[in-house]
Amino acid sequence: MCPHQPMCPAADAADWDAAHVVTTHPEQGWSLLCNGAVLFEDTGALLPDGRALAPRPRTGDPVPHRQPIPHRQHVPHRRPVRHRQLQAA
Repeated sequence: MCPHQPMCPAADAADWDAAHVVTTHPEQGWSLLCNGAVLFEDTGALLPDGRALAPRPRTGDPVPHRQPIPHRQHVPHRRPVRHRQLQAA
């Protein structure tokens, strides 16, 4: 039973990851939440019923910005210049 007031959300609730951290092991990359879920640093999780949840994007993390590709100017096709062979005199 959760001793916190208000009580932590259950592991099957939509906001299950808002539960208090009971113990943390940052050197191993995981934390145990009050509702029995194990939350990994990559945001994946193991729920008390044995289900595994895949990592999800973290809210608040900046979205990488892609630089726009510069528009390529149209260059008319030109025939290659052929050098004339010099004739020996």
